[in-house]
Amino acid sequence: MFPQEFLHSLGIGVHAYIIEDDYLIARALQDMLEDLGFTKFSFARSEDAAILGAHEPDIDLITADVRLLPGNGVNAVEVICSDRDLPVLFITGYRSELEERKPDAIILQKPIKKEDLAAAVQEALAGKRAA
Repeated sequence: MFPQEFLHSLGIGVHAYIIEDDYLIARALQDMLEDLGFTKFSFARSEDAAILGAHEPDIDLITADVRLLPGNGVNAVEVICSDRDLPVLFITGYRSELEERKPDAIILQKPIKKEDLAAAVQEALAGKRAA
């Protein structure tokens, strides 16, 4: 299972920024990430909201859907990460579409399992970036 010591070594209040337009999926992600040791969350449901909401200085991980209504999670992540080096995990039902555009991205195909999420989060936080 995911080594919670790894998250605790990052400091108090490990923060996930969840970019997802489906409320139930966003809350399910929050629940799974809480089980992995995340303690702070912020949410965005559209591309514009994601860009505007990413001003918080203490984001430790971004999870982003590819297709948002309205907008695009990949575009949002590119803007957010243009001046910040943040670990990104894409969670999408459109894996092949994203693999063509971002071949080095960390991607989970929906629906996700907690074990797969844990492994992907660990990979993202260990230093691999996708922006």
